[in-house]
Amino acid sequence: MRNMNKKSLEVGYDVPAQVGMKISDIQTPCLILDLDALERNIIKMGALTEQMGVRHRVHGKMHKSVDIAKLQERLGRAVGVCCQKVSEAEAFARGGIKDILISNQIRHPTKIERLSKIPKLGTRITCCVDDINNVKELACAALSQGTQIECLVELDCGAGRCGVISKEDGLEIAKAIDAEDSLKFAGLQAYHGAMQHIPEYEKRKEKIENVLSLVVDFLSGLEGLGLPCPIVTGGGTGSFYFEGASGVFNEVQCGSYAFMDADYGRVLDFEGNRLDQNEWENALFILTSVMSHVRPDVAVVDAGLKVQSVDSGLPKIFGRTDVNYESCSDEHGMVSDPSGSLTINEKLKLVPGHCDPTCNIHDWYVGVRGNTVEVLWPVSARGKAY
Repeated sequence: MRNMNKKSLEVGYDVPAQVGMKISDIQTPCLILDLDALERNIIKMGALTEQMGVRHRVHGKMHKSVDIAKLQERLGRAVGVCCQKVSEAEAFARGGIKDILISNQIRHPTKIERLSKIPKLGTRITCCVDDINNVKELACAALSQGTQIECLVELDCGAGRCGVISKEDGLEIAKAIDAEDSLKFAGLQAYHGAMQHIPEYEKRKEKIENVLSLVVDFLSGLEGLGLPCPIVTGGGTGSFYFEGASGVFNEVQCGSYAFMDADYGRVLDFEGNRLDQNEWENALFILTSVMSHVRPDVAVVDAGLKVQSVDSGLPKIFGRTDVNYESCSDEHGMVSDPSGSLTINEKLKLVPGHCDPTCNIHDWYVGVRGNTVEVLWPVSARGKAY
């Protein structure tokens, strides 16, 4: 897709727009990016992590875009990406990203084989381990390919998903990794995903204090074994300032800050301000058009369930207080319009409830600056769920 001639693509069939078009001519529904807001978010995160003295590894699973990852490296000091699946990592590696962490467990033999081949693309590859049986699986695959896989021991920090529960199990895994010539013990993965969206600042801080206690205890165990721990990574958009200022973490993994969806927007900072009003700008939108207005107080738009994920709530209409997105079915969105102000073909910008799964539905990002389309970027790893 990256090498195709985009100018040969048909607007309305292959792509929603072409470079140089006006917003009014973009075919909807589609994803649009406010490039000015996106760049400001990226630059701000780069400055914040630099001040904290930590690396920033952007969460590529959020946007699934090689172009955006490279923008984050260029403007925001990003050291690479993290993602969740082998095929996702392959899409980034094939696109030229040179440092990738799969912040997940890789267990199926086919996936492990594909993982072990990624370094042949010139990319440093790291994955997470929470089961000592996985160590030999990874080591044998890397040995057969003549490559090296770096490994992080993942700690269950309270989310109850993946990660070792006991320090003793984690230390045994670290020792086993270190003993394999085709593997490298690279450090710890300590990400508490479940607390990222807790609205109250103090409650998030309390959760991270528990995480820090677990990490410090594990680090002391590694020190007792004489094992260095180059990487301590974790943290997200809702908590990175805690990990970044802890003196324990040396890397954070923020994703949604770049786009800022409606669910993260409700999270509050230390002064009680919403993240989308004080810290980060909305940069990602679903552009939608009014296609019916038979009832005077209800407009129907063309963005329904098939172009967005509503697991974290319905989208919010950006920049309007007189209309509200009330419900949706497969192909339709119902917008309350009490004053009857909306007109046929009028465009609205929707802030999606959850950006990650919403982006995974689409093929393209339409990047706009002002009123003009400036770039057309493929969602490079769209559907790469293996």
